[in-house]
Amino acid sequence: MNDIIARPSEPAYFPSATTGNEDHFSLSPILLQYWQAVLRWRWVILGIIGGCLIAGLVITLLTAPLFTARAQIEVSREQKNVTNVEGLESQQEGRDLEFYATQYALLKAESLAERVSKRLNLAASDEFFEAHGATPAGEALTDPAKAKSDSAVMKARQRQVVSLLLRNVEIAPIRTSRLIDIMYTSRSPDMSSKIANAWVQEFIGATMDRGFSSTADARRFLEERLAQLREKVEQSERDVVSYASSQDIVTLDTIRDSEGKTFTQRTLASADLEALNQALADARSERIAAQAKAQSGRADSSPEVLNNSAITQLRARRADLAAEYARMLVQFEPGYPAARALKQQIDTLDAAIGRETSRVASSRQQAYTEALQREKELAAKVGALKSELDRQRQSSIQYNIYQREADTNRQLYDALLQRYKEIGVAGTVGASNIAIVDAAKVPNRPSAPNLMLNMALALLAGLGVAAMVVLGLEQIDEGIRNPDDVRNFLKVPLLGNVPLAKDTPLEDIIDPKSHFSEAYFSIHSTLAFATNHGLPKALAITSSQPGEGKSTTAFALAEIIGRTGKRVVLIDGDMRSPSLHRFIGANNQSGLANLLAGEAISAITVHDSGRRGLSVITTGPLPPSPAELLSGSRLAEVVAELGQRFDHVVIDAPPVLGLADAPLMGRAVEGIVFVIEAERTSRRAIRSALQRLMALSDHLFGVVVTKIDFSRHSYGYGYGYGYGYGYGYRYGDKTQETTSS
Repeated sequence: MNDIIARPSEPAYFPSATTGNEDHFSLSPILLQYWQAVLRWRWVILGIIGGCLIAGLVITLLTAPLFTARAQIEVSREQKNVTNVEGLESQQEGRDLEFYATQYALLKAESLAERVSKRLNLAASDEFFEAHGATPAGEALTDPAKAKSDSAVMKARQRQVVSLLLRNVEIAPIRTSRLIDIMYTSRSPDMSSKIANAWVQEFIGATMDRGFSSTADARRFLEERLAQLREKVEQSERDVVSYASSQDIVTLDTIRDSEGKTFTQRTLASADLEALNQALADARSERIAAQAKAQSGRADSSPEVLNNSAITQLRARRADLAAEYARMLVQFEPGYPAARALKQQIDTLDAAIGRETSRVASSRQQAYTEALQREKELAAKVGALKSELDRQRQSSIQYNIYQREADTNRQLYDALLQRYKEIGVAGTVGASNIAIVDAAKVPNRPSAPNLMLNMALALLAGLGVAAMVVLGLEQIDEGIRNPDDVRNFLKVPLLGNVPLAKDTPLEDIIDPKSHFSEAYFSIHSTLAFATNHGLPKALAITSSQPGEGKSTTAFALAEIIGRTGKRVVLIDGDMRSPSLHRFIGANNQSGLANLLAGEAISAITVHDSGRRGLSVITTGPLPPSPAELLSGSRLAEVVAELGQRFDHVVIDAPPVLGLADAPLMGRAVEGIVFVIEAERTSRRAIRSALQRLMALSDHLFGVVVTKIDFSRHSYGYGYGYGYGYGYGYRYGDKTQETTSS
């Protein structure tokens, strides 16, 4: 199989056509884009990283060694309480995270640095300033001894010492523990150890001093308040007693609760009212009972009558006589003397029973009358006593006010007195809540500079600076760096990509097995789908500026069209800087300029390129104003006449920017192929050129990206040309193996 099978390196992309993957986000192209940027600017990146590493090494070697001494302390949340008596601070206050945050801040306090400075007399120590590489204040004076005796100089040195101490001390709390590391760094190991230990001692001393000063202030304050409250308690108690006497309030029972509040349970008036009210209730009950008995319907069936012994005996006697009388009536008539006698006895007993029953009923009425009278008397007494009690209750409002004031003053006095005693005991025998775990030792090796750490930081700094520089250069660089930029930034169809020629471009074009030729064959295949009748009959090749490969592209496309068996004529339309006659080694005596001037095609020389089906028309003599020749309709007539003689017409047009030739030539052909050199022409210039072409309604078939250096970029399988012609063939390899058919 000897036929060449062309595979487009990148299919044509038309913005009007939509694909299903337009909105699909993929991380691989983004990473690939960054990798390409790294490859493009690799020498800049390596230079920046190398410079940072060298700077880090130099700084490390020139930096004076520093020694760090570490002391460790334990800070308890609660103060050790020997007396079991609370101090001023709440027991719950130290359990918050604020407690330790406060301790860390106190360890970095300026007042603590001043205590350390005074303890070690650092303001007058030249060794201290040498250990920190600082020049002490007043050093410029001629007499150092005089400088140390000058108060203004010593104050300036003191401020300088405090600043140096705070700058070089480090407080490092150990997480999830009560331990805190105090680290001090200087050029002298002895000085670092001495200051670290002094820092711990002064922190403990400052903490205890704050405790003592706070208790002393509290005792003075409490003494003043106790004297005032004592007077208030005495006066308020006198007011209570005086007001009770003036209002006849006699308290029989008072209690005081756990909070010290006084409650009056009983007064004399309330006790009398309680007794009378109970007697009234009893009298009312008796009156109701007597009234119920007096108003009952039948007296003979009342409980008093039934329970009366005399009435009971009389009724029993009558029952016996009635029984005997009934037996006698069985035998005799009622007029029988004996029967009459029994009847008289029965009547006598009935009369006696009636009299006794009447007597009982009259006694019930008498009892009701007496009970009613007693109830009225008690009610009158209760009413009078209630009025008196109401008056006392009205007065008790003010009495309670006096009593509450007295209770409040007494409570405040008792509480402050107890607190005064507790603070006095806690302030004298309280222990510190800070313990030294490890005292600072003299360090035997420097803690800084750390060569490996500094080099790692320099490397990170170099990477960061390099990244920012590369991002800046990428933003400044507006060239077309890869084929995707055509779609992303220009929004025009991409016809194909052309690699950078390793040898002479003409040789690569003629060699059908070269990557160069394969790329243009792919572009030719893509152009075959640009119109509804296949490959355009007439097209022009242009670019935004010279040197982008438009003439090479025009010659390559014409040569490939001729290679496919078509007759094609290549016209050199650049009448300002012609170049096609050099490609075929022909003279440039007659050509396009003559045709535009009105000469017939038969009158000019149509050069044979020596390639199959390819003919070339050069520019001919350079006209003074090519734009005037192109402004008429002569070029369209020439193209139409050549279209009858040849299958295809290809015009190598001049660049677009600054010239009017290319847009004028575009009107005489079916469309234009725009050539862009990778990483050279800015996108702004390309857009300007495309806008000029579109302004004249020239049809743009698409864009060809040329001179892509695939050795510097990794565009993937779709852009690269690593798949050679035949097994073992590689670009630039002079040894080629033929494929088996």
